[in-house]
Amino acid sequence: MAKIAVFNQKGGVGKTTTSLNVTAALSRRGLDPLSIDLDPQGHLSYVCGAGVSHPDDSVFSFYQKSKTLTQLIRKGSSGWLVIPSHVELSRVDSSFGKGPNVLNLLNRGIVAEKLNTGRPIVMDCCPMLGVLSLSAIFACTRVLCPVSADYLAVKAVKEVEKTLKALERVLKRRVVRRFVITRFDVRRKMSHQIYDELSDRLGHELCKTRVSENVSLAESPAALSDIFSHAPSSKGAIDYESLIEELMADGFMDT
Repeated sequence: MAKIAVFNQKGGVGKTTTSLNVTAALSRRGLDPLSIDLDPQGHLSYVCGAGVSHPDDSVFSFYQKSKTLTQLIRKGSSGWLVIPSHVELSRVDSSFGKGPNVLNLLNRGIVAEKLNTGRPIVMDCCPMLGVLSLSAIFACTRVLCPVSADYLAVKAVKEVEKTLKALERVLKRRVVRRFVITRFDVRRKMSHQIYDELSDRLGHELCKTRVSENVSLAESPAALSDIFSHAPSSKGAIDYESLIEELMADGFMDT
């Protein structure tokens, strides 16, 4: 199945929330997903109940070449497999540079260790465009880009498109991507204007599903839970269920 990088260079767009709940939706379908937390903040690891106190137990040690990815896999309280992050990941750029060897390291590890055999992988990217995010894009077969329904949304999309087009020249392949509007408020005229503008710009690459601004989505991380476990009848749960159904129906989740 697909290796998905959840990516946006702009923070505060619901990137980790989307990573968490897309993975949860896949797990609910019995697809045995693997989360890889590439954000030094480690919020995904924490919410999944897979946080670690020492960098040697995180994906940082993989970049140090001291442990394999398989050795780092933990089963979180979320119920699915997680390779956790640690704040030391913020040192990856300065420690290892941005050469092709380090940028391809994650992909080589996933392939060599056969981690993608029959299971989807969801990578929660660092919002900074550095080694961690670039590694995820080099390793992925799909990019899912959450875009917050605010006045900076169009600018953020342009930045992502610019980045992906530059990387496509290096990768020599099309990076299949989908954009999903988050924090959508049906009462706000701006939300509808942004959706319409992005729909005109992106066409089929913009998901029809819009993830609404929702109290339960905001509260679920504090409960160390995905939205389906925390509030299964909430609008947030309905929206993320709709999103995964849409992505699976159009083949986005395929290899």
